Amino acid sequence: MKNFEVFNGDITSPKGFQASGVHIGIKKKKKDMTLIASDVLAEAAGVFTTNKVCAAPVLVSKENIKAGKIQAVIVNSGNANACTGEEGYENALKMTKVTAEALHIDPSHVIVASTGIIGVPLPMDTILPGIKKAAKALSPDGGEAAAEAILTTDTIDKKIAVEVEIDGKKVTIGGIAKGSGMIHPNMATMLSFITTDAKVEGEFLQELLKTTSDKTYNMITVDGDTSTNDMVCVMANGMAKNTALNQEHPEAQKFIEAFYYVNEYLAKKIVQDGEGATKFIEVEVINSRSFKEAQTVAKSILSSNLVKTAFFGEDGNWGRILCSIGYSGAEFEVNEIEVFLGNKDKMIKIVENGQGTGFSEEVMEKLLKSKKLKIMVDLKTGTESAKGWGCDLSYDYVKINGAYRT
Repeated sequence: MKNFEVFNGDITSPKGFQASGVHIGIKKKKKDMTLIASDVLAEAAGVFTTNKVCAAPVLVSKENIKAGKIQAVIVNSGNANACTGEEGYENALKMTKVTAEALHIDPSHVIVASTGIIGVPLPMDTILPGIKKAAKALSPDGGEAAAEAILTTDTIDKKIAVEVEIDGKKVTIGGIAKGSGMIHPNMATMLSFITTDAKVEGEFLQELLKTTSDKTYNMITVDGDTSTNDMVCVMANGMAKNTALNQEHPEAQKFIEAFYYVNEYLAKKIVQDGEGATKFIEVEVINSRSFKEAQTVAKSILSSNLVKTAFFGEDGNWGRILCSIGYSGAEFEVNEIEVFLGNKDKMIKIVENGQGTGFSEEVMEKLLKSKKLKIMVDLKTGTESAKGWGCDLSYDYVKINGAYRT
């Protein structure tokens, strides 16, 4: 039973947040700039891409968030401002300064994010007036437009909100995200912004975000490419007036569960919207020696192009799954492992004692037509488990990425 209520909300659902999503001209027609602002300075935390080719906005945002206080987030889509040298860094700084001027706040309290084509300088003659336009459009009802304006090759927007009672106060957590391709564990081409009116201690918030990201965003993959621009940022402005949440707070677990739900929901939405995807795949690894080892096995299966293409072709090729487990680096005895495959209604044991089970090909064929599939792996080496999510690899993925710039 959930201790929270899920509803059709977004980043402006929590008290004291405004947002906007506007078209400024980076893209031909679609909205391409998002601004999120808190009425007051908020506790903030962030996690960022592990790619060493790190985009300028990530560098600026990592520096600004060190103090743990943020009041606004400015995002452009259509241009990643990555691999753009010193000019790119200066342009990212300018974005924070112009945003700060428009909102009458300190530039160091602004997070900046960009997503889109790599290696092209930002069109600052478009960006800077666009920031002012976004600031004028700020609204307590602007979350939906903001969710739309961060998208690139996404086909749907990704937003959610939940309510949970803490200290007798209604606390709301909202989120938006973008991501469709260049998605791989350890952060990918994905942006996720979370807002909450809960009062949360900064150290607790950062640890919660890191732990949650490890189990959600870092457990998704579309194509094995880790991007240059990814970030997850959370702002907690305290306007719900609860007692500050920390590990010792008697209702901390309720907040943790709600926070996890928001981020897992957004992570799954990114995978479901994978470029050209026709199947959503969940992998659960059970009875492992450690969470990390279970995580490694799940990622290995989800990242295998041979597994992904087999699912696209609706081919129950269990040998590819077993092969991807074998090269994952996990410790197990192949003659003890069990693998199950199916959907929410039916699971079939396809591997036992390291060999195929002689399952019915007819039943398997019907199962593989499902849009949502699940693989469960029992390593039989311990008691830990992990889940991850991915999608198949289709002809359309190649078409989309073969012509990304054109």
